[in-house]
Amino acid sequence: MSHVGPLWERLVRAALRRERTGFDAYGRPAGGIAGNVPSSLANSRDIDPILRAADEIQDDDPNISRILCEHAYTLAQNLDPNSEGRGVLQFKTGLMSVIKQKLAKRDGADFDRNQDITRLREFYKLYREKNNVDKLREEEMELRESGAFSGNFQELERKTVKRKRVFATLKVLGTVLEQLSNEFSPEEAKGLIPDELKRVIESDAAMTEDLIAYNIIPLDAPAMTNAITLFPEVRAAVASLKYFRGLPKLPGNFPIPATRSADVLDFLHYIFGFQKGNVSNQRENIVNLLSNQQSRFGVPDEHEPMLDETAVEHVFLKSLDNYIKWCNYLGIPPMWSNSDVNKEKKVLYISLYFLIWGEAANVRFLPECLCYIFHRVVYQQMGEEMEDMLREQLAKPAVSCVTDNGVSFLEQVIRPLYEVIAAEADNNNNGKAPHSAWRNYDDFNEYFWSRSCLKLGWPLDKDSSFLLKPPRRSTNLLKTSATKRRGKTSFVEHRTFFHLYHSFHRLWIFLFMMFQGLTIIAFNDGKLNSKTLRLVLSLGPTFFVMKLLQSALDIVVMYGAYSTTRSLAVSRIFVRFFWFSSATIFISFLYVKGLQDTTDSVSGSIVFKIYIVVIGIYAGIQLFWSSLARLPSCHRLFNRCDNSSIVTLVKWIHQEHYYVGRGMYLLFWLVVLGGKFAFAYFLQIRPLVKPTRVIVDFKDVRYSWHDFVSKNNHNALTVATLWAPVFCIYLLDIHIFYTIISAVVGFLLGARDRLGEIRSLGAVHKLFERFPEAFMDNLHIPLASRNTLREPGQVLAKDKFDAARFSPFWNEIVNNLREEDYITNLEMELLQMHKNTGTVPMVQWPLFLLASKIFVAKDIAGESDSQEDLWDRISRDDYMRYAVEECFYTIKYILTSVLDDDGKLWVERIYEDIKGSIVKRAIHSDFQLKKLALVIQKITALTGILKEAETPELVTGAVNAALDLYDVIQLDFFSVNMRENYATWNILIKARKEGRLFSKLTWPKDPELRSQIRRLHSLFTIKDSAVYVPRNLEARRRLQFFTNSLFMSMPRTKPVREMLSFSVFTPYYSETVLYSIKELLEKNEDGISVLFYLQKIYPDEWKNFLARIGRDENTHESVLINNEDDNLELRFWASYRGQTLARTVRGMMYYRKALMLQAYLEKTTVGDMEAAVPVNEATDTKGFEFSPEARAHADLKFTYVVTCQIYGKQKEDQKPEAADIGLLLQKNEALRVAYIDEVETLTAGKVNKEFFSKLVKGDINGKDKEVYSIKLPGNPKLGEGKPENQNHAIVFTRGNACQTIDMNQDNYFEEALKMRNLLEEFHAYHGIRPPTILGVREHVFTGSVSSLASFMSNQETSFVTLGQRVLATPLKVRMHYGHPDVFDRVFHITRGGISKASRVINISEDIYAGFNSTLRQGNITHHEYIQVGKGRDVGLNQIALFEGKVAGGNGEQVLSRDIYRLGQLFDFFRMLSFFFTTVGYYFCTMLTVITVYIFLYGKLYLALSGVGEDIQTRGEILDNKALNTALNTQFLFQIGVFTAIPMVLGFILEQGFLRRISVEEFGVTIMFESRIASGRDITVSVGDDELVVKFRYLALSEDTASVDVFLLSVVVTAFAGSNTSLSYYGFSWLVLVALIFLFKIFTFSQKISVNFQLILRFIQGVAFLLAIAGIAVAVALSSLTMTDILASILAFIPTGWGILSICVAWKPVLKKIGLWKSVRSLARLYDAGMGMLIFVPIAFSSWFPFISTFQTRLMFNQAFSRGLEISLILAGNNPNSGI
Repeated sequence: MSHVGPLWERLVRAALRRERTGFDAYGRPAGGIAGNVPSSLANSRDIDPILRAADEIQDDDPNISRILCEHAYTLAQNLDPNSEGRGVLQFKTGLMSVIKQKLAKRDGADFDRNQDITRLREFYKLYREKNNVDKLREEEMELRESGAFSGNFQELERKTVKRKRVFATLKVLGTVLEQLSNEFSPEEAKGLIPDELKRVIESDAAMTEDLIAYNIIPLDAPAMTNAITLFPEVRAAVASLKYFRGLPKLPGNFPIPATRSADVLDFLHYIFGFQKGNVSNQRENIVNLLSNQQSRFGVPDEHEPMLDETAVEHVFLKSLDNYIKWCNYLGIPPMWSNSDVNKEKKVLYISLYFLIWGEAANVRFLPECLCYIFHRVVYQQMGEEMEDMLREQLAKPAVSCVTDNGVSFLEQVIRPLYEVIAAEADNNNNGKAPHSAWRNYDDFNEYFWSRSCLKLGWPLDKDSSFLLKPPRRSTNLLKTSATKRRGKTSFVEHRTFFHLYHSFHRLWIFLFMMFQGLTIIAFNDGKLNSKTLRLVLSLGPTFFVMKLLQSALDIVVMYGAYSTTRSLAVSRIFVRFFWFSSATIFISFLYVKGLQDTTDSVSGSIVFKIYIVVIGIYAGIQLFWSSLARLPSCHRLFNRCDNSSIVTLVKWIHQEHYYVGRGMYLLFWLVVLGGKFAFAYFLQIRPLVKPTRVIVDFKDVRYSWHDFVSKNNHNALTVATLWAPVFCIYLLDIHIFYTIISAVVGFLLGARDRLGEIRSLGAVHKLFERFPEAFMDNLHIPLASRNTLREPGQVLAKDKFDAARFSPFWNEIVNNLREEDYITNLEMELLQMHKNTGTVPMVQWPLFLLASKIFVAKDIAGESDSQEDLWDRISRDDYMRYAVEECFYTIKYILTSVLDDDGKLWVERIYEDIKGSIVKRAIHSDFQLKKLALVIQKITALTGILKEAETPELVTGAVNAALDLYDVIQLDFFSVNMRENYATWNILIKARKEGRLFSKLTWPKDPELRSQIRRLHSLFTIKDSAVYVPRNLEARRRLQFFTNSLFMSMPRTKPVREMLSFSVFTPYYSETVLYSIKELLEKNEDGISVLFYLQKIYPDEWKNFLARIGRDENTHESVLINNEDDNLELRFWASYRGQTLARTVRGMMYYRKALMLQAYLEKTTVGDMEAAVPVNEATDTKGFEFSPEARAHADLKFTYVVTCQIYGKQKEDQKPEAADIGLLLQKNEALRVAYIDEVETLTAGKVNKEFFSKLVKGDINGKDKEVYSIKLPGNPKLGEGKPENQNHAIVFTRGNACQTIDMNQDNYFEEALKMRNLLEEFHAYHGIRPPTILGVREHVFTGSVSSLASFMSNQETSFVTLGQRVLATPLKVRMHYGHPDVFDRVFHITRGGISKASRVINISEDIYAGFNSTLRQGNITHHEYIQVGKGRDVGLNQIALFEGKVAGGNGEQVLSRDIYRLGQLFDFFRMLSFFFTTVGYYFCTMLTVITVYIFLYGKLYLALSGVGEDIQTRGEILDNKALNTALNTQFLFQIGVFTAIPMVLGFILEQGFLRRISVEEFGVTIMFESRIASGRDITVSVGDDELVVKFRYLALSEDTASVDVFLLSVVVTAFAGSNTSLSYYGFSWLVLVALIFLFKIFTFSQKISVNFQLILRFIQGVAFLLAIAGIAVAVALSSLTMTDILASILAFIPTGWGILSICVAWKPVLKKIGLWKSVRSLARLYDAGMGMLIFVPIAFSSWFPFISTFQTRLMFNQAFSRGLEISLILAGNNPNSGI
């Protein structure tokens, strides 16, 4: 207990600091010790509220605060009297210290603790009176009822928060008062708390219903302030859960909240012992699903809401679809198959399944295991035991769930399964053990794929071999322990390269056979005669040999799973092996015998004919079966006839190929394969035929050494050196052809989808007129009144209608751009669109389209000669015409609104004269257009006054301005003959002379009128063109993409009430939440801080930020830091520009904001989608964020859960991340945080840990409030961390869909508006199967500065756009590549979740969700009309780590059963698509590197053996160009240049120089195992990472291999024509051995040789002298030269690398024989030498300034192009140095 003292002191100091300053350690208002309640005491929900209430009333009455603290201490003491829990002793000690501090402040006053109840009672009354409790609720309800019209939403929010605080405190006071009174007798207690006060306390407690912890829907309390409970569909869903006739009654003592009646979940809770938190969580989940499904079919009757049968049926079938399929697969009937299931029973089954799923913890990764549990539970409890309960009419606990301490489903069902899974996971040695040595999640789940699982019985047979725990894995490989436990199931992940052939054998058979066939045709000079045909038929034996290899691999790969795999499956493997063995022998015999007989016979061989017939029959059967399997109708028929013995036999013999998707990809692959084989035949195979024949026929080739292979065997090794690289290129070039064709197809698909139509700001300006109509067609709900405006003659009315409904959404987009500091205040004003609800008879477009147009038109008017010319020149620019027309109409509207009767008469007369002049085409004669500038000047003066608030001085000024306008028009501008309207003009002139004209001016107060005045004033004052508005590149990009997407094809949206509900789900561990001031100001080694870096990278956004918070643009950051409000704003501004959780949360909460706006503007009523509201109200967005109905609709449809795995530990350790997460909870009321809480208790001297999955939300006290707490069977992290983190929290998600979002992603408000459309894709047609995953486009936002970051951004962007577009259509092989895809939530949570978690094998956890979805007959689509932001690694080392991690994950995928099954079950062409877009990409890249080595070593052989020179000489003598060409086949490597085609198009994945990292990781991972974690953060080191770190990351994959290739080329060149006899070659190996021996002598351990140092030095000296002497003798007595020595040293470098690689593979053996330390020392020396070889040129180059300048320009070209002050960052010139 030595650590107790410091912790105690720290706790006391923290508590005293909070008491003294009122702020916690993070500068926020704190609540004393309330936030430090240990997790082991957290189960008592009273302690924390009591301490918070004590903090709340500290200033009102410290004595009452002391009473509450003492009571909290008593509760803590009762819960843990011995202080055994972690942190309990410190907490109680600290709390007692706080109490003593409160006692010390009593100013000498005495007190009697016996009077505590009296004091508390009196304070209760005083507190009620002080806060006017009786009127508080009434005022809030009055304000709430009037809020929709008054717009006083902030006041409503303030009163609501105040009421919640007051009633929360009253509830605590009442609870403590009641608990203290329980210490007395009932008679005394009655005297202490009178009945009248007790009734008041109960009444006040009833007012705290919305303070009861709930997530979205307050089901346990009738929350009148939450509009969700008033929705008919929610009430209907709640009613459907109620008890129904036929269910046994619950015991009378079973606790049911008084605010609701018992329901079916209470019944299941009682009989199975599900946890309370789980039951509450699933109750809301089921209500959410049922109510949202009901809203799709229509809103129920408000008076007696009832769910439709179809709604319940849909949820029932969706939720239990996997169970039904599981039953059909095993051939057992579902539990309800023999009887009709009514609606109540369906709800009961739905509830039971979700309760099992919610309790299952890690067992959720075993979906078929859950099906088994559900099946048994329904059979046992709903069948046999239910009959007993019905007879007695009383519910009883289920026998299978009864424990010594009660009833617990967790303990009796889940924990036995969890413990065996945990034991197996513990046996994997932290991921280092072979996959074949332990059972992973898939092994456990696939046990339930056979009927043998039924032997587990119910309750579970804990002695079953399935539940037996494995013995601890011994480190001694020779020691084995016998066990009866079950081993691997169905598949064994052996670590071998043969998996590539095993999983994709059809591809390799096809490629090998095509190569053989093309080669045969080429060697027969392209003649298709009988001879060629006979040779081509040799493909038959080739096919069967390769099939035999595949069947042999089936046996090898399944080793370790025979005992646990179904006998039929095992027997099939061996039967296929014996079948292909026999067939191979038989077919090979027939072919060879037939070929011999055909050669000897003139008329042909009967054996050969038999061979042809056999091959034909086999091929025909294969073709017939494959064709049938590809037809959907036949596929469905086979599935229905699974129980038929004939179909079963056929499927058993021939593995079925699933039909998935449509056949468009057939044409794609025909084009790819056609190009590939044409290239192979004409440019690879045929050119080598003649040289091969020539080389084979050479008889007297001169070898410089003894050739063991080619000398007397037709120069076989020489022929192999020619063909080997060609064959390798033949294998990999198919990927290059795929890349080219996919780029073209992706380009065409993008053009079809109208991508890139708006790619510039000019296009936005030009097409803006079409945006409102496109918005209404796609993103707005259908309106009946709009359809009536489609008739001819109503174009203007329709355009204005569309613009009026488009404008609030557009303006909100602009407002959010301003809030995000992408645009200035002026740009916001220019971009915003007028409401278009006024009387101006035209569409009023945003000012950025009309800016400066009036001034141009004025100049045109002064220059034009005729009316026709004037109008023609103005009409050439549509927006100029709009500006002129708008000014014409708006001036009249404003003047007639503010002027008196005479003024209105004047305006009317002027406008009539203007119209008359236009008709007479006399505008130039009737008006002095050159004086138009003077008129505009006077109107501008008038509007400049009218737009301000009314004052007497301004009224006078307005009258004078109006008179000036009158005088200018009458005297200077007007030339019309007044005699035609003499009476009118006489009245006006008389009024002007008498001073009556305009004297009674009406000041504009109507909002619409004032808006028009401000707009007209802007039109007349903005002289600069707004063609470059907005200037910020990110704002431009977002507006361009959004407006472009309006014209793309997407499903029509539904009203918010009818849309699918969804959740957003973000896993978080310990990444940055919010940058602290310290992190922002801390400088790196270059003297650059994060804040300084951001200011220089985003200079315009920094200025916009300062303007937004009301600061001057030159304000120093120190001023902001010292201001509390600005300090927090600064932290958020910086965090929103990094890859932080704060940025992600802000982006995802735009979904809620968008839904609130959409719901608010729809103003829907039951049965009427267009409520009878005026147009101006239908487009008014004021206060939409505070509308209770809009918020309720948004909350019902959207949930955001961030699963912060270690948030509980971070809170206990008072980490800043916990405080920042708490801040996000307070800032975003709809945000929910799930975390794993570890509770430690000390029992009998032993520490026990309990784990809870908890969900919290922000509350009114600035803390987090626990909503649900579900106990877990143990530590949930058994596999990979991220999927385990997702799994524990996925139970808290809601809705039909779930979008997975990583914590380095962002979202945009304008994209959130399209989420409704995207969700409708689940019901759109995408093939024979409905979508289960919706792929979403990503925008990578981390490529704005350095060229490296830009490159990675372009690479990633290409993949997530064009790449995935082609994968989805036409290839149908798009998987889940991480975030931000949208999952069909119910489909996936009933099938294992949204990722897989087995250790190491599922390191790329996300993609397995796609594998799983596809294997379970799902459909994955891709949609590009919506995008989500994505951050990527921007530093070289971060990128290297990320690339290595991805490649390592692909290496593990090769070993997985998912890859194997997809490779086997896809049809052939879809299998090709799948291979070359997953593991095949890395294999082909790795093969490219291997091909280079094969080519170079082949050249080295030709050079060393001398045969190359000899053949070349003969070719020159014989003038054989083909022979010379064959010796220079390096041109084939230039095929890689074709990969530049998609790069030029800008649509495909960029390879880049980091490709080799992926190659090495891929190969190494298959054979060994690799775990790499990449980091993400703002990289402010412009020098990037240290060179030594770069070398460490890149030496293996980049540097060493590059030097290898270079030195091999040097050696080939050096030895061409030199003395290369075998003796010299052998001598070189002797020299190598001698060098290793010398190295061993000179590196002998000093620790060992401490006693014979002198002898060692003598031996080392002698050895050195002997080595020098040996070299001198060799040079003197032989032809060896110093050049040869240098060449040998160069040759030793790649040789040494090869030897070291072999040693690494044989590491265990070398360790046993004691050579590993020597090898390691040699490797370090080799590494150091390589480092010197690489860095010496770099160091030398760094002396030259021009090289540094060139590098800077190259690396930061993006920054230079944007005009950023990159030089300040590069120089480290930090103006923050004074801080």
